[in-house]
Amino acid sequence: MCPGRALASPTVSDAVAQPADLELVRTSYDRVADSYVAMRAGDLAPAPWLRGALAAFADEVRGRGPVLDVGCGPGTVTAHLAGLGVDASGVDLSPRMVAHARRLHPGLRFTVASATGLRLEAASLGGVLGWWSLFNLPRDVLPGVLASFARALVPGGQVLLGTHVGDGDIVRTEAYGGVPVSWTTHLWQPEQLVTLLAGAGLEPVAELRLPTGGLAHRQVLLAARRPD
Repeated sequence: MCPGRALASPTVSDAVAQPADLELVRTSYDRVADSYVAMRAGDLAPAPWLRGALAAFADEVRGRGPVLDVGCGPGTVTAHLAGLGVDASGVDLSPRMVAHARRLHPGLRFTVASATGLRLEAASLGGVLGWWSLFNLPRDVLPGVLASFARALVPGGQVLLGTHVGDGDIVRTEAYGGVPVSWTTHLWQPEQLVTLLAGAGLEPVAELRLPTGGLAHRQVLLAARRPD
């Protein structure tokens, strides 16, 4: 992401509602960041279908403009996209996660920011990635975030969204090796997310549904594009 291009002043795009638990979630991810990295959580090596989805996404957005990895954690997927020739950068709510990302991937740009506080310029991005990073957003907040992503895309640009599938919400009190946390995982059905993406003005491109694979819930990846 070019400095000053995609992140802009609050007057550029409509403000997105801030979650009431924003600081609790930030503190929780700061607390788990070291364990997350030590456990190699999010490692793509054993996940060929996920790598395939990222390769397809990279093919679609490469050359269209910068790609922003929202909720990038320690930068694993940001770096993977950069390795595929994408002009990728990352933002994360957690300063500790961003510190790890900068240490592990010094050639890339990472910024501390929440998905609800980006203030993205219109038509400034070729792609936006939400790689299992938006499930903490309350149900009444996610539509506004997706709308901000849609406004930020150039025509033909794409959003790739991955998340946990299910119904209801799960309150987490520990994660990644028993580290104490305080956040809520909001589960979504794929059809609900397709509706939200359409409401943001995006057209469906692809959908990949994955079994639990040892996790507590099924997973889904959804790609959607801004019409030309």
